[in-house]
Amino acid sequence: MKATKLTELIHRATWREAVTYRDTWPHEYVLSEKDSRQELLEAVCERFRAGEGVSGRFFRMKNTYLFLGDHKYWLMTHWDAIQPGVNYVLNRARLYRDRRDFVIQPKDTGKPEDYPASPALRG
Repeated sequence: MKATKLTELIHRATWREAVTYRDTWPHEYVLSEKDSRQELLEAVCERFRAGEGVSGRFFRMKNTYLFLGDHKYWLMTHWDAIQPGVNYVLNRARLYRDRRDFVIQPKDTGKPEDYPASPALRG
């Protein structure tokens, strides 16, 4: 799949703010079935199958992340367990600093318009 097609699918998606984690881990999500984003989910899984995912952790949970543009993408279900016709959550969060580690800053909601203008300083 061409990168431009995946980028188009990402831009066409209506991303929802994950309000539960607004203050601790701001991010957005889409639901593959409810939001009719099966093609986007498949495109992300195709990238994972091609070896483009990066292993990482969220506290104790291991996950695979895909870094595209200004965002980090991940699934709540492992990408090789995705089944057709099931509703899955595809998450994304803005990237900070070195694209792998980000620091939550005051007033950052995870929405593009609220992205901090300057990277956070680490003490």
